[in-house]
Amino acid sequence: MKKFLLAAGVLAGALSAGPVLAQQSRVGDWTIEKRTQDTHCNASRGYKDKEDENREYVIVITYSEKAIVIVMIYDGWEWDKVGEILRADVGTDDADIMKKAKWEVMDKTTVRGIFEYDQSMMDRLSKAKRLSLDFEDDDEDSIEMQIPRAGEALAALKFCEENRK
Repeated sequence: MKKFLLAAGVLAGALSAGPVLAQQSRVGDWTIEKRTQDTHCNASRGYKDKEDENREYVIVITYSEKAIVIVMIYDGWEWDKVGEILRADVGTDDADIMKKAKWEVMDKTTVRGIFEYDQSMMDRLSKAKRLSLDFEDDDEDSIEMQIPRAGEALAALKFCEENRK
C-alpha cells in the first residue's frame, strides 16, 4: 500500500509539473515564459557586461495584438522620479525604430516603453543584435543592449503567446 501511495504521489507531482514546464522555454540565454501573475508571455534576457564594470543588463519583451512592451533594466542608471516620462530614440544595430519614443521610469534602474503593436517593429527587433535607447536630454544614460538570437526568441514568444492558457 505504501508503494502504491508513493507511486501515486510521484505520478501526481509529475502530472502537475507538466503544464508549468510547457509554459517556460529557453532560446540561448533568453527565457520565454507565461508566469501565472502575467496576462501575456514574456521573453527576457539578462547578462553582465565585463566592459562596463560588470554591470547587469536585463531586457523583457512582451506583446499582444494591441501593444508591444519593452522593459529595460540597467544597474548603472539612477533615475530619480518613478513615473517620470523620458524621451528616447529607439534603434537597432541597422535601423531606427522610433524617434522620441516615450519611456516611463519604473524604479531607479528600470524604464518601460509601451508601443502600439506594429509588425514592422517586431520584424526589426527580430533581425537585431543590439537595441539602443538614445535619450534626448541625457547622453550619459543612453544605452545599447545586446539581444543575440532575438529572432528565435521572438518566434518562441509568438508560439507561447498563441498557446498560453
